[in-house]
Amino acid sequence: MLSNRLALILTTAIAPALWGTTYLVTTELLPPDRPLLAGVIRALPAGLLLVAFTRRLPQGIWWWRAFVLGALNIGAFFALLFVAAYRLPGGVAATVGALQPLLVAVLAAGLLAQRMTLRTTIAAVAGVFGVSLLVLRADARLDAWGVAAALGGAVVMATGVVLSKRWTSPAPLLATTGWQLVAGGLLLLPVALIVEGAPPSSLTASNLAGYAYLTLIGSALAYALWFRGLRSLTPTDVTFLGLLSPLVATLLGWLALNQQLTAPQLLGALVVLTALLAAQTRPKTITPPPAPARVLVCAAQESR
Repeated sequence: MLSNRLALILTTAIAPALWGTTYLVTTELLPPDRPLLAGVIRALPAGLLLVAFTRRLPQGIWWWRAFVLGALNIGAFFALLFVAAYRLPGGVAATVGALQPLLVAVLAAGLLAQRMTLRTTIAAVAGVFGVSLLVLRADARLDAWGVAAALGGAVVMATGVVLSKRWTSPAPLLATTGWQLVAGGLLLLPVALIVEGAPPSSLTASNLAGYAYLTLIGSALAYALWFRGLRSLTPTDVTFLGLLSPLVATLLGWLALNQQLTAPQLLGALVVLTALLAAQTRPKTITPPPAPARVLVCAAQESR
């Protein structure tokens, strides 16, 4: 039977695995050159659906806390991700984004007094190396603004993860998730309209299916599982699971798009999985025997 912690880790891991399907859905089902529109549709309808289902609005300080968390975890993160995606090859953006576990470990040490261990640091560095092998290409070009946007995206998401742990909402999980999705979607909506213009006048059945998947599965379900994990696990445990996203995206590219898998990519996948296991494994601690047992041992030694 699975332990509670392992079950939580496995269910939380579903969220980044689902986010790893976003690239395939976007390229195969959605209208081209509309990433911000996809971000708005991922966030706003899903958030409104959860708020309507729970019929719970923020109270007191949770009005501004929900806005801050929604901006960090969704609105600002999606916008920076859009800039990085347009100015950088996907492999560079994903590699910079893989810094997130290390950033979360540093922030958790400062804001949550969570000890930053050598195991965590090594696993975080190994995760970046594994993702770079998985998705980075030798001819990848660098752009200063693109790198800054990718790094900014990792920073705001890492900050959102740690603050989500520091600010524990008294409301039900689905309500809190809905608030953040609505806040992030509302923040992203004017940016999408300014940058991309009005939504397409006509959408195909494939477009609608893709948007429905991103709304219901990629956001409502995935973020609920993600924030559920954050309520019970440490931020470092949760954020390491994000390394599954580029792994799933690469695997789907091979399975569905006939993309080639090279030896370095296979090595990168192995390194990523090893980093994930190392980060989630807790070293065994030797507990001393109870006091009566220690007394009996000492008495036995003195009688010799």
